[in-house]
Amino acid sequence: MKHHDRATGFTLIELLITLAIIAILAAVALPNFQESITKSRRSDAQQLMVNIASRQEAFLLDASSYTNNFTTLNFSNTGWTCAGTSCSNSYYAVTVSVSSGPPPTFTITATPDASSSQSGDGTMTLTNTGVKTRTGVASGW
Repeated sequence: MKHHDRATGFTLIELLITLAIIAILAAVALPNFQESITKSRRSDAQQLMVNIASRQEAFLLDASSYTNNFTTLNFSNTGWTCAGTSCSNSYYAVTVSVSSGPPPTFTITATPDASSSQSGDGTMTLTNTGVKTRTGVASGW
């Protein structure tokens, strides 16, 4: 009695089906991953803006005014380059505009870098009264 050795391995059809499943999963997962990265970078800018607002309020108590100068605020944040009148990283530039009032006011603006993947994310603002806006998008700060 002779046994026929059967070839082991995958057929071409099995490989094509596997590749098709992987392609479908990648097509679904990649946009979700990119959206998560965009949200993470936006959140980083928002946290910076809130930290600046907090520092501005402390400065107001000492100087009876706000400042648009990060050096005067003695402000720095990991991952951001803050000097003079702006803080920036590879994705956003953050500035502060002030009005001496009365009463004094400030508006912090985070503008996405036009050459980065955040370019279509909209410009965010935060005022001394806590009003948060983001232009160029349907909703949300």
